[in-house]
Amino acid sequence: MNFHYPNGKRYVPKTNTAAPKIRKEKNFAYSNRGMTLEEDLNETNLYYLEQNIAVIHKKPTPVQIVNVDYPKRSAAVIKEAYFKQASTTDYNGVYKGKYIDFEAKETKFTSSFPLKNFHTHQIRHMRDVLSHQGVCFVILRFTSLEEVFLLEASYLLSFWDRMEEGGRKSITKEEIEKYGHQIPLGFQPRIDYIKVIDYLYNLS
Repeated sequence: MNFHYPNGKRYVPKTNTAAPKIRKEKNFAYSNRGMTLEEDLNETNLYYLEQNIAVIHKKPTPVQIVNVDYPKRSAAVIKEAYFKQASTTDYNGVYKGKYIDFEAKETKFTSSFPLKNFHTHQIRHMRDVLSHQGVCFVILRFTSLEEVFLLEASYLLSFWDRMEEGGRKSITKEEIEKYGHQIPLGFQPRIDYIKVIDYLYNLS
């Protein structure tokens, strides 16, 4: 089945050609190295759901189907489809009566986080959520450093506005450390961002 991005370019899934690694004794803090931020957050949200802590899900990526084959009356095979442009953020849900909405991004850079990782429609959506008193933030991962931070959307918006006014096109690591909150990597949950929300909104 062929998938295409909104610009028409064909989507080619990544393949892992690295040599198999020797299995070592697990260290809970680092046992999931190599997992994407999305995978870690999905595991975290599943833990929250199973423990009746919060109900937060990843929003499905909109897909437009353009070619379908029907080999049988009871079955349909999608032959070609296009990823539609996402209109909002990655995750949303509810926690202790509060609406939760956030975006997750990662970078290989070590000293700054490029603002080009975000899209104008996502910034607009975050402004809308904040205007209705929702809890809105971004989770940022520096992959090579294995460091994860929660940055409130209000700070992200100020850095975005700075860029729009001709300022730098990234957030420095020092700024993220100053205004954000580092989330230690754990086992269960993997990225316990709820603890930061408890601290910020006095919910614990």
